[in-house]
Amino acid sequence: MFRLLFWIALIAAAFWLWRKLKRKRPTPKAEPNTTPMVRCSQCGLHVPQTQALQARNRWYCSRAHLEQDSRHLGD
Repeated sequence: MFRLLFWIALIAAAFWLWRKLKRKRPTPKAEPNTTPMVRCSQCGLHVPQTQALQARNRWYCSRAHLEQDSRHLGD
């Protein structure tokens, strides 16, 4: 009786493993039109790099934050 249960369990495990390996997993597709995001040095908001302003190797989300940071740095 034990031998029969052993073979049934072994066959079930092999069948489960075979189905798991046979199943194809979908590969995540990279989005073709992704835009790099940058972080505003003043408020920390992340904005697309194409919409951000850059000054002195720092990024800003708006002209107001660029000017506020310029005043604090003494420019």
